[in-house]
Parts: sequence; structure tokens; C-alpha cells
Amino acid sequence: MIKIKIAPSILAADFSKMGETVKQLQECGADLVHCDVMDGNFVPPITFGAQMVKQIRPLTALPLDCHLMTLHPQTHLEDFVKAGADVISVHVEACGKDTVPLMREIKKCGVKASAVVNPETPIEELFDCVGEADMLLVMSVHPGWGGQKFIPETLEKLEKLRTFCIKCGRGELDIQVDGGVTLENASEIKAAGANVLVAGSTVFRAPDMRAVIASLRGE
Repeated sequence: MIKIKIAPSILAADFSKMGETVKQLQECGADLVHCDVMDGNFVPPITFGAQMVKQIRPLTALPLDCHLMTLHPQTHLEDFVKAGADVISVHVEACGKDTVPLMREIKKCGVKASAVVNPETPIEELFDCVGEADMLLVMSVHPGWGGQKFIPETLEKLEKLRTFCIKCGRGELDIQVDGGVTLENASEIKAAGANVLVAGSTVFRAPDMRAVIASLRGE
């Protein structure tokens, strides 16, 4: 059975207390810390970069899951590797035919590699990445802002991707979903094939983060 993992997105956290936050996530049972990196080009907002990752790295033993919503991720790769990223996700929309070669480059650096598609991108664009990937990410909202509602069509995309992974002999591959994940829809998201759930507002607005993380996992 595929392990369900919860990756709270620190984009939804209080930036003035980021150190406390990552420590708390580990205490509350999170599996990864999801870091939404936005460059102001690939998506309009600017969030944070490798320096933030470097600062929080000593504060948690959890893997740092760096989602690069950047126009030229290859130019930032070395910085995030040095900062201590454990997983680096790059967008097919930004990399095109260079997605798989860049994933290989990420893995050569000793970091896990993931590829991402946006809601408007056909899930088939990830199929070439399955053989190289340590994880694949399906966006269930339009990237750039937290607090959006889950796009229902994502469920079909997750089903297609999980089915393809199984056909390729990679049925246990981590499939991550990012955007609009709530206690109400987590079960159907997992049933569709996702096993790594990114949750921002759902976790950080909860009075009991530990209980919410456990509930998202299905405990």
C-alpha cells in the first residue's frame, strides 16, 4: 500500500515565525515541508528563494520539498542544492523538452527530482517524466496564490497518471497534488491516485495542526 504523506505549504504560514513553524510541523507529524518558490515571472507573485531554504534547513529533519515556480529553474538549481533542498520540482511549462534532462541533472546533485503540470496542461505531458521521476506533481489550482478552490477535473488527471505509472511498472511512484486540499476532499483525492497532499490554509488556519495533519492522512 502506498504511504500517504502530508506536505504543509509554508506559503500559508506566518513568515515572521518561519523558524518556529518548521519546527512545529515536525512535531505535528508532517512528512515534508513544501516550499513554494515564485519568481515574479513564471507566476506574478514573488515569495522566497534559496536563502529561506538555507535558513530553515538546520531547524528541521523533515525533507524540504522545493516547488520552483520559476521561468528558468536551471539557473537556480545549484543554489537550492547548496541550501539543502531534498526534492526539487520543475514545471513542464517552463522547461518543455528540457524537463527530463533537467530532472537527471537534479538527481546527479543527490536531490530527488519531480516535474509539475499546471491545470491547463494535459496530464500526458508528464508521461515522459515517469521513468526519471522520484515524484510527480499535479497542480489542482492555478499556481501563484494560496487559498484557491480545488479544480475537480484534477481527479481525472490523477487517475490517468496513476494508471500510467502502474502500466510502466512504477505504481509506487509518489504523486503529489497541490492546491485546494481540504478535509472534505482529501479522501477522493487519495482515491484518485495522489499520495502526497500539499495543504497550506487547511493546516495553518487550523486550531490543532496535529489533528488536521492526521485527518488529512486518514488516521
